[in-house]
Amino acid sequence: MQSVFTGPVYVVSDNIDTDQIIPAQYLTLVPTIPDEYEKLGSYALAGLPESLYPARFVKNGNLDSEYPIVVAGKNFGCGSSREHAPIALGSAGCKVVLAEGFARIFFRNSVATGELYPCELTERLCDKLKNGDVVTVDLDAGTVKIKATGKAVKIKPLGDVRAVVDSGGLFNYARKTGMIAK
Repeated sequence: MQSVFTGPVYVVSDNIDTDQIIPAQYLTLVPTIPDEYEKLGSYALAGLPESLYPARFVKNGNLDSEYPIVVAGKNFGCGSSREHAPIALGSAGCKVVLAEGFARIFFRNSVATGELYPCELTERLCDKLKNGDVVTVDLDAGTVKIKATGKAVKIKPLGDVRAVVDSGGLFNYARKTGMIAK
C-alpha cells in the first residue's frame, strides 16, 4: 500500500465538526452508489464559514479537491457520528488528515471506511502552514516534512489501525484476514 503522500495542504483550525465537513443536507447521498459517492466529495468541507475559509476545499463545479492533505488543529471531526464525513473527504481526493487531535468517532469512521489516514501530529501545524503549502507525509517514518523549510514533524504511529485503512476499511480487512467469508 502507499505509505508516502506528497501534495498541497488545506488548513483548518480547531473544532471542525462533522456538519462543517459534510453539511446535513447532503447526507441523503448514498456512498455505496458510485455517482452519489462522487457527488458527495464535491460537498466536502462545504460547511466551513466562507468568512473564515474563503478558499474552498473543493472549488465550485468540481468533484475533487486540489488538496490531498488536510491539516487541522484540535478535535477534528467532532459533532455527530456520521460516517459520511471521512467518506466525503476521501471522495474529494483527500488521502491524509493531519490533526493535533481527533474526535474519537471521526477517527473510528476514518479507519472503518478506509477512506483516509487520520494522523495525529505531535506539534501544532495549522498555525504554521497555509493553504497550498506542500508537505510529504511518510507513514513508515512517522513524519511530515514541510517542503518550504525542510523541517520534519513527527506523527503518532497509527499502530494496528493502519492495516485496516491499508485494506480499504474494516470489512475489506476482515475479509482479507479471514475474519469473515469473502
